Amino acid sequence: MTEPVPTSHFTDPTVLVTLTGPDQSGVTTRLFHEIAPYDLEVIDVEQLVVRGRLILSALLTVPDDMAGLERTVRAAGAAFGLEVTVEHGTGDNRARRVGRAQVVVLGAPLRPAAMAAISQGIKDDGGNIDRIVRMARYPVTAIRMEVSGADPDQLQADLAAIAYEQGVDVAVQENGILRHAQRLVVMDVDSTLIQGEVIEMIAAHAGCEDEVARITESAMRGELDFAESLLARVALLRGVEASALDSVYDTLQYAPGARTMIRTLKRLGYKFALVSGGFTHIIEKIAAELDIDYYAANELEVVDGVLTGRVVGPIVDRAGKAESLRRFAGEAGIPVKNTVAIGDGANDLDMLAASGLGIAFNAKPLVRDQARTSVNVPYLDAIVYLLGITREEVEAADEADAS
Repeated sequence: MTEPVPTSHFTDPTVLVTLTGPDQSGVTTRLFHEIAPYDLEVIDVEQLVVRGRLILSALLTVPDDMAGLERTVRAAGAAFGLEVTVEHGTGDNRARRVGRAQVVVLGAPLRPAAMAAISQGIKDDGGNIDRIVRMARYPVTAIRMEVSGADPDQLQADLAAIAYEQGVDVAVQENGILRHAQRLVVMDVDSTLIQGEVIEMIAAHAGCEDEVARITESAMRGELDFAESLLARVALLRGVEASALDSVYDTLQYAPGARTMIRTLKRLGYKFALVSGGFTHIIEKIAAELDIDYYAANELEVVDGVLTGRVVGPIVDRAGKAESLRRFAGEAGIPVKNTVAIGDGANDLDMLAASGLGIAFNAKPLVRDQARTSVNVPYLDAIVYLLGITREEVEAADEADAS
């Protein structure tokens, strides 16, 4: 049995019928019901509704009675008060060029100047915008553009610079079937999943919060070696009651949208891991509360219920975070290229680089400049828009679970 030749390869005459006007129930049904008696083939259909305005296009092969078809579609449109255009041509839609990518723009707010600059950047890189859809309206506006003809890596580099100038965020991912596969999301904890730094909260119980905060900030900017800075900060915690760790956990505040992001992606079978330069006593409780699959963190030494000011075992530093990502991906049976890493500090850079999609979340300038993707809005659930999930889908799933 021979396979049919793809319709995109034929050169027969075709006709594009487009109906535009106020959206109403039954337009699509009426159109195809009316043209059903004609001997023709439906090649392509696209429909879009923007604030109650409908655009419905159907690409059809040309029947013997073309004049009759045109009268029919115009009558169908007139019945709904819609404008109808009929355009003749040859063959299918133009094949999309190589270099297909998904470009997501996040803005709060999203201004026309930013959209103009981004679209010009796509054009300058040889790209063509094939389709645009809105992913979310609040708490940020998220717009996805499907682009062909541009190298995704070059597009990411160029659009990142434009996004910074325009005060928006841009993420570029190469399109392909793997974009729909199960993923592993690996997150930093301090100042990413949670607000603030745990070690500074513990230091408040020792009366050395300001000193610890200065060391932390310097390390996150990449000015100090993380392992050395961690040991120096932990040494200042000597003598603190271990019960202070429970008190710190009880006061933790998650980043806005954190629970929504995890809940949404868990529904789709995603796995989650926490990879932190923080401490196991806190991280294991967070993991249990949020149903996190894997975690790696540092362990504080405790003797007779008191912190000794030392760390037990290997330190989870910059290299350790990247290694943990690879290890967890292996345990989950998920290719490293299907991992998503999210972090804000210099010790997250290796992890971001090792992942398939590295996202600098409200990051320090050093990290934002080196990461492929940067999100600078304070809502962690904005990450789901980069993964192709709309706000409407999130809300519908939540409502279904609540019913």
